[in-house]
Amino acid sequence: MKEELNERALVEAQRRDLEQKKRPYNEYGAYGVYKKRRDFPGRVWEGLWMLAEREMNGIQALVAERGAVRFRDFMEMALYHPEHGYYGAGRAVLGRKGDYFTNVSVGAVYGELMGMQFMEMWERLEQPGRFTIVEQGANDGTLAADVLGWCRSSAPGFYEVVQYEIVERFDVLRGRQEEKLGDFGEKVRWRNRLTELPPFTGVHFSNELVDAFPVHLVRCHEGEWVEMWVTADLNWMEMPMRDEVMRKGLEGVPLIEGYTTEVNLEAALWAKALAPRVERGWVMMVDYGYSRERFYAPERKGGTLECYAGQAKGLDPLEAPGYRDLTAHVEFTSLARAFMAAGMDLTGYTDQHHFLTGLAGKAYVERAPTEREARGLKTLLHPEMLGRAFRVLAVSRGVPEGRLAGFQFARDPRVGLGI
Repeated sequence: MKEELNERALVEAQRRDLEQKKRPYNEYGAYGVYKKRRDFPGRVWEGLWMLAEREMNGIQALVAERGAVRFRDFMEMALYHPEHGYYGAGRAVLGRKGDYFTNVSVGAVYGELMGMQFMEMWERLEQPGRFTIVEQGANDGTLAADVLGWCRSSAPGFYEVVQYEIVERFDVLRGRQEEKLGDFGEKVRWRNRLTELPPFTGVHFSNELVDAFPVHLVRCHEGEWVEMWVTADLNWMEMPMRDEVMRKGLEGVPLIEGYTTEVNLEAALWAKALAPRVERGWVMMVDYGYSRERFYAPERKGGTLECYAGQAKGLDPLEAPGYRDLTAHVEFTSLARAFMAAGMDLTGYTDQHHFLTGLAGKAYVERAPTEREARGLKTLLHPEMLGRAFRVLAVSRGVPEGRLAGFQFARDPRVGLGI
């Protein structure tokens, strides 16, 4: 109780201090007083602001109940609150007409290639009578439909043994998934949380999941790390960083005045919860990010936190909460170490260009890709499009040695991750 009262007093003192000296929001987004400015161009901003005004009140009310919150908690509210959140309320729209473009937006070819990779995994395990594919972060179920559609039409023997499990806690998203996947009947099951998932043989797969975990935002101020908090009126304020786990996670990161970055503590907790559920098989993550060395490079002094709406990238993560995607790049080295600490083996790490090149080389041995497939592959593979933006990390337990097709052109993952 005493510590809680002290923290409240500190919050009040910091708020009064902010009223006296307003700091500008600088070019790196590191991180002065929030201002209602046009973070997005033209109509995108106008539409967002009109929609978001009532959600601002909703998010602000949640923050006001506690006086101020860590940015990590604000990000969780803005993304996952069931009434006000971007994902929780079902506002996320992917694709060319949505807020951002991802692998699944390219078309079915991405899911088809992943289906081939999953079948190779099944074969590596000597074709067990049941192979579970777990997807987390399935959005509207498009990837699941593409994977299962390919399995049913092109690999009926594999399709027969596949059980597809989707981890989804939001009813609005589950409803969309059920509608899209109804044709596959009992092949698809849902779990509300990862803790409900029984031990399985197969693969847990995610596409752009970890980048949406709430992150702590920290900044170097006068030679010390401070944590960024959000006040009830949606301003920034700095607070002493008291979390020793977070402090340990920042060891070796350059203490450069104004250096701002993120710490994703949720990723390690997720790895610790997921790893014991893999009896035999893999965890495969596709996301954008860097090795630890590159993530915390001295020149990356503004961090990686970004926000998207209407295919436009914004700078101010406090603007229009609940109507924009908030995202931070993944620091893959620490994520891999968390899985390894939980008893899993590091299997592969590469960029998407090399990963899908390996799969495509296997897929199109006997025929050339169709025009549709060729267009999709160009977007997925091209270094200036999605090919170098995404990384693929895989860990495993109880699987035979040897590289999967997707990693045949990858270098040693320990070298790539600096482990």
